[in-house]
Amino acid sequence: MVDIKAYQNKIIEFYKKRNWYQLDPFIRINFLTEEVGEVSRAVRTIEIGRDRPDEKVPLNMHENLVEELGDVLDNLLIIADKYQISLEDIMESHLSKLEKRYKE
Repeated sequence: MVDIKAYQNKIIEFYKKRNWYQLDPFIRINFLTEEVGEVSRAVRTIEIGRDRPDEKVPLNMHENLVEELGDVLDNLLIIADKYQISLEDIMESHLSKLEKRYKE
């Protein structure tokens, strides 16, 4: 199992090595939006298919979805890091919000 903090650090290092990290957060948001669109396309392909002769359907649709979700995750991690927010902080804050909002 991959440790979340170790993964975030590795992704940050990877992006910095390729000079992708320094891109402005506004630009990074555009990349995130593009990747979310690719997740949407992957889910649509799995759920209802694609009917376009000019598009190739991935051979392994599940593997494609995993890849696109990873791209979304990486962009989220980079945006969070630019604002000094750890994934753990995000998860704890969000869980607390849900627990307060949806008390059982």
